[in-house]
Amino acid sequence: MSGGGARYERFEKEPLEPEQFLLDVRKEKIDRVVSQRTRNFTVVLDRLEDSFNMAAVLRTCESFGVQEVHVVINPEAPFLPNSRVAQGCDKWLDVKQYKSFADCREHLKSRGFSLYASAIREGATSLYSLRFDTKMALVFGNERYGVSEEVLANVDGTFWVPMRGFSQSLNISAAASACISRAIAWRDEHLGGSGDLSAEEAQALRERFYVLAIKQRKRLFKQRP
Repeated sequence: MSGGGARYERFEKEPLEPEQFLLDVRKEKIDRVVSQRTRNFTVVLDRLEDSFNMAAVLRTCESFGVQEVHVVINPEAPFLPNSRVAQGCDKWLDVKQYKSFADCREHLKSRGFSLYASAIREGATSLYSLRFDTKMALVFGNERYGVSEEVLANVDGTFWVPMRGFSQSLNISAAASACISRAIAWRDEHLGGSGDLSAEEAQALRERFYVLAIKQRKRLFKQRP
């Protein structure tokens, strides 16, 4: 005859706190990363088609502290970053996808962003002349065709990356890397740092990262990554 049962074992388990599963050195690393995150500078990818480029841009954004990436879907190429290139970096990011550039623009404009598209054309501003002290989104286009005419007609301006060699164009992931590096360096130099999250935003992101840093999070918290 077995004993026990629900009626004899009525107790509530204490809720699990993610912090208890992390070493102090790991929590310090997460806190440092959160303190350097920006939501005031972001990147828009317009209809990319190469999975390696998708992943490379995400990895660059994450490594430089750019928290958000906005993606205008290519109807002929789903946004599926190559996992070997991304190496899981996308779990730390907010990747927002849109069916059209109009939807993406509306979202960013509602939050006060200026949008500048990468395009070599008359009147384009040098990357090195751009300021990054306000909310700024840089738009990068398709590997073969560049940004769409819709993008060019609806951004606040265009910019180009000055080059000094015989090559006068860059792969999308290389161009994005150069621009992101420039933007973050500019913010560090002129603003004293690139991190700009509010206390509430930082706390929410910190709590999320604590969970994501736990390998057994799915089993422990019944939470998808």
